[in-house]
Amino acid sequence: MVGTPFEKGKSGNPTGRPKIPAEVRELARGATVKALSRAIELIDSADENVALKAVNTVLDRALGKPTQPVDGDGEGGPIRSLVQVRFVKPGER
Repeated sequence: MVGTPFEKGKSGNPTGRPKIPAEVRELARGATVKALSRAIELIDSADENVALKAVNTVLDRALGKPTQPVDGDGEGGPIRSLVQVRFVKPGER
């Protein structure tokens, strides 16, 4: 395949997701009250799109995001899955 970005069998990000520097994380955490207060103010926005986004933001923080059902057959039945574990010796496939 032309243009394959990664070598087969090797992770494109072997060290995992980059860590957020501690000072950036602390700076953001220090602004959470201000950010949430602003979102609460925007609930009364004349722009319905802004108000709806603010409502969703506040509710998601207060109550958690609503769960999303996963439906695989259109009938609401269970989604069946199979997990197969196969042990191989080095060099075998």
